[in-house]
Amino acid sequence: MIKFLDLQAVNMQYQAEIEDSLLRVFRSGWYLLGNEVKTFEKNLSSYIGTPNAIGVANGLDALRLIFRAYIELGVMSEGDEVIVPANTYIASILAISDNGLVPVLCEPDLETYNIDINNIESLITSKTKAILIVHLYGRAVFSEKLVQLAKKYELKIVEDNAQAIGAEWNGIKTGKLGDAAGFSFYPGKNLGALGDGGAVTCNDVELASTIRALANYGSNQKYVNTYQGLNSRLDEIQAAVLDVKIKYLDDENNVRRKIAERYNKEIRNSKIILPAAPQDGGEHVWHVYVIRCQERDLLQQFLMEHGIQSLIHYPIPPHKQKAYASLNNLIFPISEKIHGEVLSLPLSPVVTEAEVSYVIEILNKF
Repeated sequence: MIKFLDLQAVNMQYQAEIEDSLLRVFRSGWYLLGNEVKTFEKNLSSYIGTPNAIGVANGLDALRLIFRAYIELGVMSEGDEVIVPANTYIASILAISDNGLVPVLCEPDLETYNIDINNIESLITSKTKAILIVHLYGRAVFSEKLVQLAKKYELKIVEDNAQAIGAEWNGIKTGKLGDAAGFSFYPGKNLGALGDGGAVTCNDVELASTIRALANYGSNQKYVNTYQGLNSRLDEIQAAVLDVKIKYLDDENNVRRKIAERYNKEIRNSKIILPAAPQDGGEHVWHVYVIRCQERDLLQQFLMEHGIQSLIHYPIPPHKQKAYASLNNLIFPISEKIHGEVLSLPLSPVVTEAEVSYVIEILNKF
């Protein structure tokens, strides 16, 4: 069986270093808000190119805390609107609605699967306060037009960078493009922990300070609570592991790019729509390699019969989820087409050349 993602093999590459880091944390006797988190935040900040990086408990909290901080700072208030791609993972939308903000769904570009920037202006109202861009599947989405829209309407640009750490736009890392960015270090991400983890990056010192306080019970000083905060902290163990793995992130992303390049060049089947090749190789880190097929379910079954595991990212669009029943009557034909046809192929730093060749061979036989 060719696994979709062999996490054990991914992490075993760095076994000795990870074990040393875990032992160091164990022996330190300090397990929260210590030197490991500080060191990782410093290295993440340096990698992304922002002055601020705040470790939090997970990727959803990273986004939740950004919007909550903007509310506390008076930039936004409950009932304000945030434009967000209609085909994103539901976490992007949960972060908006959890803060009493209103998600306004925007159709994606069928070529890139990212938000169609040309559709954004028509959705802006007097209540719009932000655009949440999602670098979906690992591909950066940004443009000068987006920047000008944000300036014209005084909107914040928030990045959901859960899937695209290491990607770039015009040489600038995702996570530095907008006003603030949320990261996920879920184990299966390009930079994955051994459990949950997340972070926020931003340039604004006041925003960073507010987020840091909110994530720690609303406190920047022990037993002094400025806000009604929550408990969302990256722990020392996960920070130590992430600090080992971030050193190898660019190398691993380059392996992903080489596999994607082979898929793009060698899969030749008229039933299968391949993802559009990036104009600049650096703009995509291929968190997942997503094809489309009208006979998606049959193709997935065919692959499994030949020992190839695949996954669907994602089978149900957010506006058709029971959790957002008030949106169920909305129609987004491009998003619905995407969700009904997408299939993700095996792609990771430990997929071998032979396995890639076999996946291509089987796909071409479908």
